[in-house]
Amino acid sequence: MLTTIQLDKLQELIKQAAILVDVLPADEYTREHLPGAINIPLKTLNHATTAMLPSDRPIIAYCHDFQ
Repeated sequence: MLTTIQLDKLQELIKQAAILVDVLPADEYTREHLPGAINIPLKTLNHATTAMLPSDRPIIAYCHDFQ
């Protein structure tokens, strides 16, 4: 289920051990990402690439486009 959240909700979910998934391309992820985030580039985001994510924790996918 896709839900847009605000910063206060993000902080609450991180305290609950949420998984942060940065969907930027790998080179951009390397330059700038939130601490603790894992990288699954958007173009590769599918069932196979997300299979290792735990199903018992919130998953937060995000992208920051600097352009």
